Amino acid sequence: MEASIAAVTGELVSRFISFLMNKYHSLSHAQSKKVVDRLQHLLMRVSIVVEEADGRYITNSGMILQLKMLSDAMYRGHRTLDTLRYQTLQDSADSSSSSLHLSIPSKRSRTKTENNDKAMCLESEGALESLEIAVANMVEFVVLLGGCERMSRRPYDIYLYTNNFMFSRHAEKQKLLRFLLEHNDSPGDHAPAVLPIIGGGGVGKKTLVAHVCGDEQVRSRFSSILHLNGDNLLAILDHGRTMFGMMLVVIEFASDVVDDDWENFHSFLIRMSRGSKIIIISKLKRLARFGSVQPIFLSVLSYDELRYLFKTLAFGSVDPAEHPQLVQIADEFTWELHSARGSLVEINVFADALRRNHHAQFWRCILDKGMKMVKRNLSSYGLHPNKLIEQGRPVDITDLALHPLSLLPYTIKEESPSVTLGDLLADPSVRPQRDFTLIAWKSRIPPHRSYLHCVTSRAQDVHEGGALPGRKRRGLQI
Repeated sequence: MEASIAAVTGELVSRFISFLMNKYHSLSHAQSKKVVDRLQHLLMRVSIVVEEADGRYITNSGMILQLKMLSDAMYRGHRTLDTLRYQTLQDSADSSSSSLHLSIPSKRSRTKTENNDKAMCLESEGALESLEIAVANMVEFVVLLGGCERMSRRPYDIYLYTNNFMFSRHAEKQKLLRFLLEHNDSPGDHAPAVLPIIGGGGVGKKTLVAHVCGDEQVRSRFSSILHLNGDNLLAILDHGRTMFGMMLVVIEFASDVVDDDWENFHSFLIRMSRGSKIIIISKLKRLARFGSVQPIFLSVLSYDELRYLFKTLAFGSVDPAEHPQLVQIADEFTWELHSARGSLVEINVFADALRRNHHAQFWRCILDKGMKMVKRNLSSYGLHPNKLIEQGRPVDITDLALHPLSLLPYTIKEESPSVTLGDLLADPSVRPQRDFTLIAWKSRIPPHRSYLHCVTSRAQDVHEGGALPGRKRRGLQI
């Protein structure tokens, strides 16, 4: 009799707890839906303003700063919105599962759920607050934006902008445009203004410059745009007679330059027409000493920016809301890439591979390959593959190709077979049976840079320190 009473009591308690949990989840779901709806509404408003601002010439430094704050809040809001959507689906699945099993949940499980809910609540409240503050302060910005000149784009330009776009860098683009278009020459001063753009490899320095140099007003302002290599800085002295009018000189420095050489170069450029300007592009912060204005420092994308870009590229035309599991894997990719300060090249490479097959097993396989490659190189050489490439050292890519291969920072003969890294990731069987050129990425936007590497299976010859014969060393990407 006592056993029967205990069994009935246990059953009633179990049902009561399940009832409370279902009620809690229903309330939580309703609250989450309100937050999601509010986030969507705010994101729509902010996105419209950011896109409109990106098509205007903004010369006010305060407005540029506010544009940066708006874009930061926008990308954070997108991340929170995706997380809330996934959490809602997960809660629904858990609720359905718990309704089938009336056993009392463990204390550890309840504690973990409560902690996750609290963290998600704080994150959603923070994102909402950021967006609401941004929107509240947006009225004056929008009014002032109406007085900014609109950039002209032909229909073909709009097509390119939509499909092959320079992502983010809204504030940096406006700063560079302001530098190039403003008339800030002092009376009697013919020295060209100098703007250094400093940042690590693969953060988009040359892409930013190429994007701005394609602007119609910039092209009409300067009679010519000259691109120079910092290693041959003084070679320009031999072409002085062919240089006329207001010029824009873009110089890429892979290494430092002595002050005397810079003075000779700068003195020569003083002879050009007033209004000529110089842009320095480099990884080296010490080159900022040559600037006549505050440098633009380009860092890696923030986590929220990187996540938004990676998800956009990886899903393509597919709606991420229909693939919550893939969104979660994309978040893992984002975390790994951001932790390693991944470049735009890596983001595009992995996104290109994932876009070919929207199945969770395939995405998980690509992620595992990348993580195994990182662990292998850290174990063997003590450095992340990114650092090895920056230093011009070989990288073991055995885990990517499922075959013992080494990636080298120089190219082999032109007649050698070539394979894109995206193809190799998606299908290792495309690997040629001999040394080949690996096309890591070909940029679809100016300056249309190609990132090429030699791949060989003779890794032992390389790691012993000897360069392979018959190969030309490539300079590291700036």
